[in-house]
Amino acid sequence: MIARGTTLNGLLLIVAGFALVAVAKSTPKQTSGLHSNMPAGYDVMVLMPSKAVLSLIGLIECPELEGAQHVAEGSHKRLISSEGETIKEFPQRFSFRITASLRKVFLEEPKISVDVVDDPQQLLLKLKFRIRAYNGLDVREIQPQSIEMIGMPADVPYDERVYRINIDAGNLPITDRLVVEIISPQDKLLTHFPFSPL
Repeated sequence: MIARGTTLNGLLLIVAGFALVAVAKSTPKQTSGLHSNMPAGYDVMVLMPSKAVLSLIGLIECPELEGAQHVAEGSHKRLISSEGETIKEFPQRFSFRITASLRKVFLEEPKISVDVVDDPQQLLLKLKFRIRAYNGLDVREIQPQSIEMIGMPADVPYDERVYRINIDAGNLPITDRLVVEIISPQDKLLTHFPFSPL
């Protein structure tokens, strides 16, 4: 009788263990949360022939995503707002903030060199930007709603410039991947930073 009771208890424990594993697999798992300001990327390059070092830093400004959470459901993932609702589209308005700096403080050594006709300080004032949305193999360009230089006025000589590129995403699916491209005045791609909330 004791052996049978012990065996029965052992079987019950094994069944309970399998049940817990099944529940754990079927329960959505919350992962990292998002913030209103999120890093988008960082790149360092040497400008030739001046040999000045240019740092480009990207930041996403999107207050509507503050507190949003990734939820993993098996191999699938979705994004839920801080109120618990599933987010299916990008917030209509958000910004890329790009800092272009000639200062000697940078996080890593330059990996590439770029030929630039302009004086480095002038380059900072003439940067161009292009936004692209990728959905599988489909690509479309999104025209910025506005591009503004913030911080130091353009007519004051300075070794750093900050741009805010304001986006009106319309009805853009949250599954798309956005890329901001930073382009020289001569239309040469300097670098690009992605934004994919999901």
